[in-house]
Amino acid sequence: MKFNTKTIHGGQEHDRAFGAVMPPIYQTTTYAQTTPGGHKGFEYSRTHNPTRSALENAFASLENGMYGMAFGSGLAAIDAVLKLLKPGDEVIATGDLYGGTYRLFTKIYENIGIRFHFAELSDAEKLDGMITPATKLVWLETPTNPMMNIIDIEKVAGITRKYGVLLAVDNTFATPYLQQPLDLGADIVMHSATKYLGGHSDVVMGALVVNDKAIADRLYFIQNASGAICGPMDSFLVLRGIKTLHVRMQRHCENGKDVAFFLRDHSGVGEVYWPGFSDHPNHDVARKQMRDFGGMVSFTVKGRDGQDAVRVVERLKLFTLAESLGGVESLAGHPASMTHASVPVEKRKELGITDALIRLSVGIEDADDLIDDLKQALG
Repeated sequence: MKFNTKTIHGGQEHDRAFGAVMPPIYQTTTYAQTTPGGHKGFEYSRTHNPTRSALENAFASLENGMYGMAFGSGLAAIDAVLKLLKPGDEVIATGDLYGGTYRLFTKIYENIGIRFHFAELSDAEKLDGMITPATKLVWLETPTNPMMNIIDIEKVAGITRKYGVLLAVDNTFATPYLQQPLDLGADIVMHSATKYLGGHSDVVMGALVVNDKAIADRLYFIQNASGAICGPMDSFLVLRGIKTLHVRMQRHCENGKDVAFFLRDHSGVGEVYWPGFSDHPNHDVARKQMRDFGGMVSFTVKGRDGQDAVRVVERLKLFTLAESLGGVESLAGHPASMTHASVPVEKRKELGITDALIRLSVGIEDADDLIDDLKQALG
């Protein structure tokens, strides 16, 4: 089954009770039993819920995986992965990554004895010299948030496999429409399903997909024991969103390209970060592992200080100044004061996340209107 068909049918079946085409919203906490332990596969909705199970099957199908899990948020999904570890274990993570992930790593899990090393991994070969006997997990984002760096998943997977280290990839920016990390050797794929998978800025959710049954069993146990699950209504909304993922991503990619080239030619813009440029440092890797280059674009505003970037985002009219990304509407953010405010200033500067940086989530509106909006905001 090809991807565009999977978004509609992958992992799905019609409702067995009445033949409903869309999985019904099973708004229930518990299920009748004929005898203690005698049930139809569902006993309590923290453990399993038919609507959530349908969504988890869809997640697995999209990522060419065997086992899918849905959580109450993207951070809840990351939290479940970290619960596979124990004090004394080490994690090597992308240096440039979502601020909430950095906060979870450094403010929660460092305090209980897990050590984190943040590294620039665009040159995947660097990883080989960093792994120690204590390393248990490598955590990647690609493209990274917000600097749009690209990491060669297949090369990293070859190294982690050699050392018996787990490889997890946050695939939120790319979505399974653009890349499927399990096929490239990753052990765990994570999504903030709040973003492109839901696609309409109306639900908060996280997802994990794996192929290995032993890893899946441990994560299912953590999901049930910790209880950070999503509800049936949210599951229904993301199932509905997934059915248009392929057509939305086509337009996100088209518009992202138009916006990126417009910004690159604008006299008021400094650097533009988008992996579709032929001179992007890892453009060839992006071409190899991605089907297209996505709708996320970051850029710097020329000026005397970071307030120029703030003034630009405040003047935008079609782009909404807001947290998050991946919805049908275009959003603009100021990472230094919004999504990455929890990252220390010196660390942000080291990564290039300056006060002059703006991150765009380019939506599916008409590209000409979006460019006109950027023109007037840039003055």
